[in-house]
Amino acid sequence: MRLGNGLDCIAQFPPSEWSSRLFWSFLLHATLFSCLSQPSRFATVPANATDRLALLTFKDRITKGPLNVMSSWNHSLHFCKWRGITCSLRHERVTVLNLTSLELEGSIPPHIGNLTFLNAIHLGDNSFRREIPREIGHLFRLERIDLSSNSFGGEIPSNLTYCSNLRVINFSFNELVGEIPIELSSLSKLRGLFLPVNHLVGSIPPWLGNLSSLTHLSLRRNNLHGTIPADLGRIPKLGLLQISQNNLSGTIPSPIYNYSTLYLLSVTANQLHGTLPPDLGLFLPNLQYFYVSRNWFTGPIPVSLANATFFQELYLTNNDFTGGVPMNLGTLRYLYILTIGGDIPFSIGKLHKLQFLDLSGNRFSGQIPSSIGNFTELNIFYLQENNLSGNIPSSLGNCQKLIVLNLSQNNLNGTIPKQLVSLTFLSISLNLARNSLIGSLPVEVGSLKNLQELDVSENKLLGEIPETLSGCQSLERLYMEGNAFQGTIPKSWNTLTGIEELDFSRNNLSGLIPKYLENFTSLRKLNLSFNDFEGQVPVQGVFENASGISVIGNSKLCGGIPKLGLPKCLVLRSKSRRFLNLKVIIPVIVVAVCLILLLLCFAPLLWRRKSRQKHLQTSSEDRYKNFSYAELLKATDGFSSHNLIGVGSYGSVYKGYFVSDGQNRFKF
Repeated sequence: MRLGNGLDCIAQFPPSEWSSRLFWSFLLHATLFSCLSQPSRFATVPANATDRLALLTFKDRITKGPLNVMSSWNHSLHFCKWRGITCSLRHERVTVLNLTSLELEGSIPPHIGNLTFLNAIHLGDNSFRREIPREIGHLFRLERIDLSSNSFGGEIPSNLTYCSNLRVINFSFNELVGEIPIELSSLSKLRGLFLPVNHLVGSIPPWLGNLSSLTHLSLRRNNLHGTIPADLGRIPKLGLLQISQNNLSGTIPSPIYNYSTLYLLSVTANQLHGTLPPDLGLFLPNLQYFYVSRNWFTGPIPVSLANATFFQELYLTNNDFTGGVPMNLGTLRYLYILTIGGDIPFSIGKLHKLQFLDLSGNRFSGQIPSSIGNFTELNIFYLQENNLSGNIPSSLGNCQKLIVLNLSQNNLNGTIPKQLVSLTFLSISLNLARNSLIGSLPVEVGSLKNLQELDVSENKLLGEIPETLSGCQSLERLYMEGNAFQGTIPKSWNTLTGIEELDFSRNNLSGLIPKYLENFTSLRKLNLSFNDFEGQVPVQGVFENASGISVIGNSKLCGGIPKLGLPKCLVLRSKSRRFLNLKVIIPVIVVAVCLILLLLCFAPLLWRRKSRQKHLQTSSEDRYKNFSYAELLKATDGFSSHNLIGVGSYGSVYKGYFVSDGQNRFKF
């Protein structure tokens, strides 16, 4: 008898025997033997078909993919050849899902838990949302999971504890809430835990000190509170500790300063207090990045910091440190970023490799040391909000790689060095506002062709605005308010079409508002208030938006949009007509006067000429009077030969005598 499936087995027995114990026993064994000895109808499906179905379900949850990266996920290709998929060679099971930075939107389906061979998930830098599915806890082979820079919400799945092989968890830059689950304490192989920029609450769990394999821990920018647990000092290989931008209080536990492996320590923007240990640089010899700004630390800055010769970045600002800057900090060869308090030592010029220097928001006084000019690699220099005085050192012109310079809100005086405004690399910002600078704005400012922002407001600058500013073709923001500039806005500025904000308020500028400002399509803020501008306010472009412009304090302006409340330009029009009439009338009067003078000069001559012509006409009339033939006959005595004068080809000529009415005798 051939043993088939269960129904075949039943068919071998007559119905009368179906109720016997022997029958059901035989049926059970026959069915089991059938399942083991021959393939069933489910055995024809490949063992890895669940991977394919899980991936297709994942694709269905993608609501937006502008790069069309999921087009390869189709039936014509084996799923191991789909984009972002890596499979094992032996089993053809999915081991890596990598769809990083592909502009995908959607959510992760729970079916991802069926990809049981997964050891890495990389979905960072997309727009996934909703909660992280708990089914990820089924992936017992998972070693890395990166869901950073998305919009995942909800809590961190506690059943990640079943992923005992996890080495890296990166959930940074999401919208996760709740506390850090204690279940993660069992992940003994975890090396990196990255949870920054979320909405996590509660305190820093002391059990993190039990993660002996941990090398990177980042919890910054959450809503954590309480103190820093001393247990964190028990992690033997910790190299990075970021707990900044929370609501932590208390002091930094001394065990944390004993990490010889620590290269980055950041506790910025909390409410920590206390002092830094004098031997800090000896305890942390490999420290490269040290951020303790915006806290309440007191005491001196440790001199031993100079012993940490690998320093790259040092942030100490906005604390209450005393004693000034240690002079030996000038020996740090690899210090690229420095923010610190106290007095500015001249020896700071020894930091030739410095690229970023932030000395803002302190109580520095005295002058800016000329040794600043030694920073030939310096890119960014912040020195605002101090009590510095004296001149701006011309040696700053040696810092040819500066792209940002902020010296605002000090007591600096003197003129603006032309070497400073000749720094062609300045491309982001030059801020000299709120000082006591005098003189004019150097014409060399036109060299700043790549500068985006220029702020010289609230000083004592005077003179005309340089036309050379038209060379700053990249300028987006220009602030010149609160000075004594005079003259007009240069006509040459009509090329600065990229301007977004202009502020000329509280100066002595005059003349008409340039019409070309109407064509600046990027201009959204224009302040011309409290000057001496005159004429009609334009109505196009930025002038259409009453909230975008200010022209108050200019009594000679008129027109504009009604919301400005300016008078109509009636006076301006009549004045224009008067000017127009004068332009016509005056030449007419001049010509008329000239004509009158000419007439007066030539009138006597004309009168004499007319009189002479009249006399000649009278004489002619008398001389060439008409006579009758009888009179001619009588006067010539009958044309006698005695009176004949001569004979010509046309006739004879006679003489004769006539007697007029007055008895005068005329001869002809």
